[in-house]
Amino acid sequence: MGATDRFREERERQITAAAARYEETSDQRQEVERKQDDGVSFPDSPEALAARATRLLDRQAVPAALAVEAIRAEPLAASAAYERILGVSKDLQAWSFLPRGARAARTVARISVRENGRELPLGTGFLVSPSLLMTNHHVLTDADAARQCFVEFEAQVTVDNTPQTPTRLEIDPDGFFLADERLDFALVQVAPGPERRPPGEAFGWNRLSAQPGKLVIGEPVNVIGHPMGRLKEIALRDNRLLVRLDDFLHYLTDTEPGNSGSPVFNDQWEVVALHHSGVPRKDDQGRVLRRDGQVWRPGDGDDAIDWVANEGVRISSILKHLAALPLAVRQRALLAEMGPESGLQAVQTATAGPVTAPVPVVAAPGPAIERTTAHTGLRGRDGAFGGNRHLVFVHGRSQEGKDPEKLRREWAAGLNQGLVRAGLAPVDPANIWFPYYGDRLAAALTAHEAVPRMVEATAATVADAVAPVSPSARAVYEEIINEAADKWDVPQERQLATERFGWGDVVGALQRQLSWLAARSDLDEWAIALIFRDVAAYLDKGAIRDEILDCVLETVPDQGEVVLVSHSLGTVVGMDLITRLSPGVSRVHLTTAGSPLGMDSVYSRLLVGRPKRPDTVADWLNAWCPTDAVAIGCPLGDDWADGVNDLAVVNARDRAHSIVEYLSHAEVARSIGGHLVG
Repeated sequence: MGATDRFREERERQITAAAARYEETSDQRQEVERKQDDGVSFPDSPEALAARATRLLDRQAVPAALAVEAIRAEPLAASAAYERILGVSKDLQAWSFLPRGARAARTVARISVRENGRELPLGTGFLVSPSLLMTNHHVLTDADAARQCFVEFEAQVTVDNTPQTPTRLEIDPDGFFLADERLDFALVQVAPGPERRPPGEAFGWNRLSAQPGKLVIGEPVNVIGHPMGRLKEIALRDNRLLVRLDDFLHYLTDTEPGNSGSPVFNDQWEVVALHHSGVPRKDDQGRVLRRDGQVWRPGDGDDAIDWVANEGVRISSILKHLAALPLAVRQRALLAEMGPESGLQAVQTATAGPVTAPVPVVAAPGPAIERTTAHTGLRGRDGAFGGNRHLVFVHGRSQEGKDPEKLRREWAAGLNQGLVRAGLAPVDPANIWFPYYGDRLAAALTAHEAVPRMVEATAATVADAVAPVSPSARAVYEEIINEAADKWDVPQERQLATERFGWGDVVGALQRQLSWLAARSDLDEWAIALIFRDVAAYLDKGAIRDEILDCVLETVPDQGEVVLVSHSLGTVVGMDLITRLSPGVSRVHLTTAGSPLGMDSVYSRLLVGRPKRPDTVADWLNAWCPTDAVAIGCPLGDDWADGVNDLAVVNARDRAHSIVEYLSHAEVARSIGGHLVG
């Protein structure tokens, strides 16, 4: 099968999948259209509007003076103010809109294939780093297909509408190639030009971002590509976002075949999606229709199809997929060149040559571990990391009834995955100290509740069902949720909450704030509430704090250097623990992950009494994920100003708070592993 035949087959598969998703979202589209008919310009969720307006203001995409002018004439609720700001962004563009668009257009190239002595256009691609080009999987299905192709930059007309001489470059899939059929993307390296410069140095590249707030429903999108293989064209203005799915966007715009692989931009020329398919109109029997209403036949040509919408793959979904892949060091380094907002961090290897093997199975345990019962902490082997150095893990909540050995192995598996990605040797779980307080925490929480609790019992809201019974602990719990919601710009008015989410008067402000946190993050309401409840109980009750710290101190080293890795509630426990370590511990190399230490309601109640790094801590890496609601106070450097090193990572959507996910990032593991080898 030739490259063009394979392209048609793969593209038809993507069109079928896009059409199915479009059909499944018909109710959402109708609701959007109803609201727009009622005069709602941006019928999106409150959290999406808030995130979008915040991003526009933070990046000065809307001048502060214009924003103030739009909202000062009358008192406005938060949602109305956000919509006014978005309206200014949509209707008024700074002069820089045009040159920034021209700059973005330079990154876009036409992809063609050499087949049977001919050169045939296949699609579009765009640079996302100095040397990497993104397009669709159905355009470049594999490395062999990519070897037959080349790219042309500046295949366009000049300002005088005369054809410009394009710059032709070869594709180098042996240098880098990654593709995924479901998300329909391919990343491939482009060979340098005659001057041996990476193409991005000549044409620029798009800085991809995994952060939220790049687009809301009703906003325009702009597409640059090579429809039908023609010279470069731009679809502007008469385009808007219709529906946002977990991994895809549906939007209206004028695109044609050949736009496959085009970047979809917002008005700030940030890439929001990878265009991959049109959505054809179909009859009741599922047959594709032509523009004249007749049933389409393959011989009619794609330009005869009645396209009703377009679908693109969300850039944030692609970045999350890339962040989770076990890649060689050189591959990860190339991805890191996309920039800091991509969440794909740079890797510094401690070994020669790239790591090409998959992540190994965790090493078998060594000699018998000292433990007295099934649920006590586990010691690590002395001298395992040379000299007087120890690796200690401090877990978070919800570990009661679990086997500490199994937990230690799970943490070690995540760390070893990251170590291999970073080019470092994996560790033996038997060498790790694992203080276990899961059972003690559960018993302490039960003992210190004023009355027995049945979480399964019917309750008006999740927030109330989970809240501590003790009035003082509940006050801390509410303070934490309030502060977290404020940090994520929760709308304050009751009417907005009732209209947008369907909350009635029976639902209190605390539940609205909790639901807001869940809607803006990759954690559900129960997970957020339970973690904050246990943090509140630990911080409020001195007796609970003492029980937990005494339990942990039973299984930590009492001398030498400690490489301390803590997670979630464990970061709070770990910070207190540092103040009670034996004087024989000379220094601590601290790593925190998914930590709530950035909230005043938390750090003001620590044993240190304020956000001050303990003197014993020689260095501190704090890993956080922007969609982890527990880490809402991060980055910590804004409050802990004495040397914390914040590292933003992109965790998978269903594992935003997972310690295994955090540890599997190469930069996190590299920091830990570097201290283990001195």
